[in-house]
Amino acid sequence: MSFEEEYQDVLHNIESAIVMYYREHPDLIDAEVEAALEWLSKSYSAEAQGKTSSYRKPKGNSALVVEAVKVVCDWRLGREKLPATDEKGKRVELDIESKTPSEIVACLKRIKSSIKLWTKKGGRQGYLNFVKQYIPQEATFVKKEKKNPLSALLGLFKRQ
Repeated sequence: MSFEEEYQDVLHNIESAIVMYYREHPDLIDAEVEAALEWLSKSYSAEAQGKTSSYRKPKGNSALVVEAVKVVCDWRLGREKLPATDEKGKRVELDIESKTPSEIVACLKRIKSSIKLWTKKGGRQGYLNFVKQYIPQEATFVKKEKKNPLSALLGLFKRQ
């Protein structure tokens, strides 16, 4: 089984958060996403080694991508609960298999390599324009007034 097949759900969750932000901020560029994922990789790598991260958090769009992706990563680590609703509107908990910080880092690195490839092929937003075609448009409809990335991401994980 390939890495992409084994971690397809995690990769999709992370990329959904990225695309959700991109659709609301079309000025976002691949380099800003890459900077965000680099910071998160270093942070989770330090944690996996029992250390604290001393890396300076990015600013601007990169910082906001960090917030959105971190919520998803922490959920996949089993640290966050993302309530969702079933088809009847009843609240349910999404059951997931928790991942380790090392697995999250590997997923972030895989996405970073995809960013490099698609930026070369498609320019400043090559990765973003490539990946958004695989994330349903309706997955990103959230109320713009929601400032909390966790609240905004709840729209991505509705059970259907």
